[in-house]
Amino acid sequence: MIETERLILRPWREDDKPTFNAIINTPAMMTHFGGVRPRADIDALIDKLMVNQAKDGHTMWAVEHKADRALAGVCGVRISGYPGTGVSDELEIGWRIAERYWGSGVAREAAEASIAWSWANTDRPRISAWTNAANSRSWGLMLRLGMVRREDLDFDHPLYTVGDPLGRMVVYVIDRPAA
Repeated sequence: MIETERLILRPWREDDKPTFNAIINTPAMMTHFGGVRPRADIDALIDKLMVNQAKDGHTMWAVEHKADRALAGVCGVRISGYPGTGVSDELEIGWRIAERYWGSGVAREAAEASIAWSWANTDRPRISAWTNAANSRSWGLMLRLGMVRREDLDFDHPLYTVGDPLGRMVVYVIDRPAA
């Protein structure tokens, strides 16, 4: 669906679930997401992403490494669904790339391709991303992508208890380039 020099971003398949769980549901990967989750939670995430693809024509896609066709993680765009926050109905970009690819530029390559796809295939004026303040790898990539911090959009994630530092989201945005 989207090809870069090293990657293929594609819709999810049912048979991706075990591999995705194995590469994403680790202590290091889940540090900023509340820890390792039951397998059913990870499968439910994939189910939701497949529904988003069918409904919206895009989602946070499976990221496959071309060299060995290994599942490297997830990256793409979806419509945010957090009513009552500053990011309701925003086009959100997100990623989770397996530990074995950390520091290799895979997340940036996938994110840049997702942003380019978004400008070419949606009419959205901006793309947003968020994470908790402790996740410096994630917000560091947001900065490298040219995103700008928007403190006025920061919010408490509804899936976390109010006051939980993992749930306090810092928001970055990138505006559509002028035509």
